[in-house]
Amino acid sequence: MKKYTYTEKKDTRSGFGAGLHELGKTNEDVVALCADLTGSLKMDAFKNDFPERFFQMGIAEANMINVAAGMTIGGKIPFTGTFANFSTSRVYDQIRQSIAYSGKNVKIAASHSGLTLGEDGATHQVLEDIGMMKMLPNMTVINTCDYNQTKAATIAAAKHDGPVYLRFGRPSIPVFMPEGEFEIGKAVMLNEGTDVTIVATGHLVWEAIQAGEKLAEEGISAEIINIHTIKPLDEEAILKSVGKTGCVVTAEEHQIAGGLGESVSACLTRNLLAPQEFVAVNDTFGESGTPAQLMEKYGLTANDVVAAAKKAIARKG
Repeated sequence: MKKYTYTEKKDTRSGFGAGLHELGKTNEDVVALCADLTGSLKMDAFKNDFPERFFQMGIAEANMINVAAGMTIGGKIPFTGTFANFSTSRVYDQIRQSIAYSGKNVKIAASHSGLTLGEDGATHQVLEDIGMMKMLPNMTVINTCDYNQTKAATIAAAKHDGPVYLRFGRPSIPVFMPEGEFEIGKAVMLNEGTDVTIVATGHLVWEAIQAGEKLAEEGISAEIINIHTIKPLDEEAILKSVGKTGCVVTAEEHQIAGGLGESVSACLTRNLLAPQEFVAVNDTFGESGTPAQLMEKYGLTANDVVAAAKKAIARKG
C-alpha cells in the first residue's frame, strides 16, 4: 500500500480562488460573477486585481446564471460563484434552459457542498447536486478532492468548451495531490491492489486512502481510484480495475441516489457484473454539527469504507 502524507490542510474553495486568480492573469476572456458570497468563494483576489471583469450580482442567483449565459455569446468565459445548494436547486431551470440546452460555455463554481458544510445545517447541505447536474445533457461534472486538484480543475474548466459544474467544499482538508495535474474525464490511480477496488470522489478520497492503509494492515490489498470527474466517467479505468479485483466500493459525500455510485453501477451493469458496496448518505437530509461529527454519524469515514470493502470482498464468487 502506497503511503500518502500531507504537510498542511487547506480548503478546496481556496483552490478555486487561486485557480480563478491565475486564470485572470492568463486569460482576458475569463470573467467572474458572484451572488454576494465573494469571501466565502475566495474570489477576492480576482475581484481586487481584475475589477472590470468581476460582477457582484447580489442575492439573485437566477439572474446571475442568465447573465453568465449571455456573456458567452460575446466570447467571454464566465465563472459563477455561490454555495452548491444555491448553484443548483435554486436555479435549475435557468441552468437547464439557458446553459445546458444551449451548450453555453459557463462554469458553475459550487462551494460548500455536502455534509461538511457543517453547522449551517440541512437547508444548506446539498447532497443531491451531482445527480441533478449529471442528468443534464452537455454538462460536465467535476468533484475535486483537495486544494491542488481544485486549483488545477478550475484552470482546466476554463479550457474546456462547454458547460461545467465544479463542486468543492468548505472545510480545510489534507493537501496530498500533485500540483497542476488535471485531465477532465481521466481517473487518477492512487494505489494498485488486487482484492477490492475503492472508487472515491471529493472529500471521500482522503478517507479512501486511510481505509486502504487500514486494510493493508489486515493483509487486504485495495486498489484506490480518484474519480474527480463524475461526467464523463472514466469507465475504462473502472472496468479495468474491477475486472482485476472482482468487487468495488464507491465512496462519496452525496446521496446514494444519483451520485458516483449509481454511475459506477450503470457502467458495471452494461459491461461487467460485480459486487458493489456504497459509502454515501442513505436517503436522508443532514443536520447541524461539525464536519467530523456528521461524517461519523452518516457513515462517511475511513472505517465505513473499510467495512464496505470487507463486505464487497465477502460477496465475491
